[in-house]
Amino acid sequence: MERKYIYSGIISPLIGFLFIGIAIYLNSSWWKLTDNAISDLGNIYHEWVNYPWVLSVGLIIAGSGMAYFAHGLQREFSGLARYGAFILYVGMIFLALIGVFPEGTPPHWYVSWLFFLISSFGMLITGLGLIKKNMGFGIFSIVLFILGWILASWAIMSFEGVAIAEFIGAGTLFIWVYVLIYLFLKEKL
Repeated sequence: MERKYIYSGIISPLIGFLFIGIAIYLNSSWWKLTDNAISDLGNIYHEWVNYPWVLSVGLIIAGSGMAYFAHGLQREFSGLARYGAFILYVGMIFLALIGVFPEGTPPHWYVSWLFFLISSFGMLITGLGLIKKNMGFGIFSIVLFILGWILASWAIMSFEGVAIAEFIGAGTLFIWVYVLIYLFLKEKL
């Protein structure tokens, strides 16, 4: 895989989480991990949200960079793994669209859910497509997909807000991306 795609896959999640962290800090007087959604930090209609554009900019940058990374995966893979990488690409477009359509706008709910659904299935399908090349990574992809959904479902049922479930979903996805990049760098894919 070309280095430009690898760098994009490494840096983009860090940028996304950095901007989320900054948005949390700027809104720490009211935002609570167990009571809110990450998107609450970008709501443009609530006057108590400080600098809602911070979250939006971070998600647009992270989503665009991850879409570029997923495009690199499509160029690298064939068969089922290539289809999975395309699905992941579409999921990353939806991540960027969460920033374009912040909480309070009509499309927000749809683009947010589509990011989590499509991205997780893109991860799973890509992993399944790579099972012949690297059995361990294929199994890891399946286990991470199942574990992520179990933990996110538990968080949704256990807390008033969905931020913990959102962090679980994003975290499992980006753990998967970093393991995939590691395998590329070690030439095991």
